[in-house]
Amino acid sequence: MMESILIVEDDITYGLMLKTWLQKKGFCVSTESNIARAKKHIETQPADLILSDLRLPDNDGISLLEWMTKKGMNTPVIIMTNYADIQSAVHAIKIGAKDYISKPVNPDELLKKIGETLRSAPETTAPTSDAGHEPGHSKAFLEGESDAAKQLYNYVSLVAPTNMAVLIHGASGTGKEYVAQRIHQLSNRRDNPFIPIDCGSIPKELAASEFFGHVKGAFTGALTDKTGAFIAADGGTIFLDEIGNLGYEVQIQLLRALQERKIRPVGSSKEIIVDIRLISATNENLEYATGKGTFREDLFHRINEFTLYMPKLKDRHEDILLFANFFLDQANKELNKQITGFDAKASAAIQEYHWPGNLRQMRNIIRRATLLATDEFITPAELGSELLEPADAPSYNISLRSEEIEKEHILEALRQTGNNKSKAAKLLNIDRKTLYNKFKLYGLDL
Repeated sequence: MMESILIVEDDITYGLMLKTWLQKKGFCVSTESNIARAKKHIETQPADLILSDLRLPDNDGISLLEWMTKKGMNTPVIIMTNYADIQSAVHAIKIGAKDYISKPVNPDELLKKIGETLRSAPETTAPTSDAGHEPGHSKAFLEGESDAAKQLYNYVSLVAPTNMAVLIHGASGTGKEYVAQRIHQLSNRRDNPFIPIDCGSIPKELAASEFFGHVKGAFTGALTDKTGAFIAADGGTIFLDEIGNLGYEVQIQLLRALQERKIRPVGSSKEIIVDIRLISATNENLEYATGKGTFREDLFHRINEFTLYMPKLKDRHEDILLFANFFLDQANKELNKQITGFDAKASAAIQEYHWPGNLRQMRNIIRRATLLATDEFITPAELGSELLEPADAPSYNISLRSEEIEKEHILEALRQTGNNKSKAAKLLNIDRKTLYNKFKLYGLDL
C-alpha cells in the first residue's frame, strides 16, 4: 500500500515542488498551508508521516506536535526549518519530533530521513473517517483548499442528500458540471443515471423532443421513437446547463413536467410518470431575465430551491497552483510526458495571472505547455505570452488583443468543423447563442 505524507508548508510553491517530487518517489502526498487546516486534515485523513515547517502563519510546528501529543496521536513528524539551530531542533525532538531537516531541503537527505522514520514508526492512531471516500467520488477533478472552495463543497455536502432543485450560478469555465455531478454522487440517487443537457446547443424546435422524447411520425424527420432525457434519467438526476438559453415555450413545458412529475412525448397522448431531481446551471442573471420577461418567474422559483455560487479562479488564490499541478498531471498522462512541474518564474506567472477563462482556460494552457515543454520544468516560454501581459498594461490593449485572439479561435473552430456552427460551438466550449452573438460582434458571416 502506498505510504502517505502530509506536508504542512505556507510557501505554496515550495510545498507543491516537494509534493510533486515525493509523488514521483511513490508516496501519496497532501499539503496544507497552516496549522488549523493541518489539524482538520489529520483528524479526518490520517497520514503515515507529517513533514512540517517550523514557522507557519498561525503558529509553529512545535504547537502541532503538542496538539498531537494531547490527542494521543503518534504519527511521526519531521520538522523543516530555515532556522536550524540546535535549540529549536532539540526542543522539537524533545516533545516528539522524529527528526528535523534544514531548508532548502537536500532531496537525498530528506528521502533518507523519511525512509528511516517510516521504517521505525509504530502504527499510527487517529480518529477514523470516510471523508472524501464516498461511493462514486470522482478523481477527475480537484476541489481545492481555499476558503471559497471549502465553503462551496460544504454547501454541496449539505444539499446533496435532499431532493431540492439546485441552481448553480457561475462564470464559464468554473466547474459547474463537476459540482452537479458531485451533488448526484453524494445523493441517494447515485446508483441511477446522471443525464447532462447543454441547453445552449439544442435547436429551439427540438428541445421538447430532447427533454420528453417523441413517437415515430410526430414531425418531419421523426423516423423512430425517441426516449427523452426525463425518461432516461428516471430515478436519477438531470443537469440542465445554461438553462437561461431555453425558449419560452419549452420553459412552459419544463415547468409543467416539474410540477406534475409527468411528461408526454411529442406526438403521444400517453403521460408517463417520472422521478427526477433537477440541477440547473447558468452564467446569466436569471432574476434580471425574469424582469425582462425572457425567463418565466414561476420556473425560476421552481429550479432555485437552493443556489450555489461558483467562485472565479482569480478569487481562489490558494488553489491556483494546486489546479495547475493537477492539470499538469492530467496532461502528462494524456500526452505520455513526464514534466515534473513549473519553474519559479512560471509559477509566479500562473499565480499573478487573472484567468478570465477560469479552470477551462487554465487546463487548455497547461495542456499546451506540457506538449511544448522539452525540459523537466515548464517555463514562461511554454505558457505563452498571454500570461506575461504586464498587470498595468492599458486595458484597451488587453481587450483589443483578447478580441483578436477570440476571433481567430472562432475562425479556426469553423475551419476544423467544416463550417458546422453547432460543432464549432462545442469545440469552443460555448453555446450556439453565444457563438451567434460573437458572429455579430466581430462582423462574421452567419
